[in-house]
Amino acid sequence: MTLKKTLTYAAWAFIIYFIAFRPQPAANVAKGLLGLIGAVGKGFGDFFSSLVT
Repeated sequence: MTLKKTLTYAAWAFIIYFIAFRPQPAANVAKGLLGLIGAVGKGFGDFFSSLVT
């Protein structure tokens, strides 16, 4: 098994463990990441709107 595959399995195992045994902090992390993605999208939208106007 390659190192990349091993690290991928380990990362998925950690994510599943984190969600199973610490659901509230896992939800907070997911909420934060989704908020960050939304903020980045809004920033790009504002940028391109400014270019057009």
